[in-house]
Amino acid sequence: MIDHIERLSRTSFFADAAPDQLQAVADAGHERELVRGDVLFHEGDTPDSLYLVTRGRIAIAMSSPIDRRESVVALMEPGDLFGDMGMLDDGPRSALARALEPSAVLQVPFEPVRRLFNEDPRLLWNVARLLATRLRVMDEVLADSVFLDVTGRTAKRLLELANGSDDFQLPVTQEELAGMVGASRERVNKAIASFIRLGWLEQHDRHYRIVQRDRLELRSR
Repeated sequence: MIDHIERLSRTSFFADAAPDQLQAVADAGHERELVRGDVLFHEGDTPDSLYLVTRGRIAIAMSSPIDRRESVVALMEPGDLFGDMGMLDDGPRSALARALEPSAVLQVPFEPVRRLFNEDPRLLWNVARLLATRLRVMDEVLADSVFLDVTGRTAKRLLELANGSDDFQLPVTQEELAGMVGASRERVNKAIASFIRLGWLEQHDRHYRIVQRDRLELRSR
């Protein structure tokens, strides 16, 4: 339970809350173990909890109402908090949350979090900052869709998934990567093939090695 309090305190959502304030929140939560493919919630579900990733990766995805094609809009990793939007606007889930690999999350019901904010409204500034950060991220995604072609967006997503390393394991499938790029799998694979042909990237199954990072970075702008 102490670990859960520490984990909650490290999120921007609960950053200014005192340990004794977080005690009730942590006490109300419980940890859930997930295997790859497990769904925490679907788009349109009625929400009642928020989640904190303690292990693994969770994909946040939306699907097209026309052909049900899925787009991964965010990856949640250890320390990331998600699923809070329904607590703020009483609306349904706006996306699906699915485990990409064996994972664990701390599931916290909304009610003790609402009580915390009612008792100490100054903590809502943390929520405002979190929402502002997400809005900035969405602005960047929108700008990418307007100003970058598929090859440029693919380069940018690969650099993000590499997380500063030149050797990395792709944490998503080719289909999920295509959803993150916002293009078909075929077009994304064609972009990756062009990077390999140019000598910027090496690939073996889901393992990648960035050979010329400066070229990839230039192509991602």
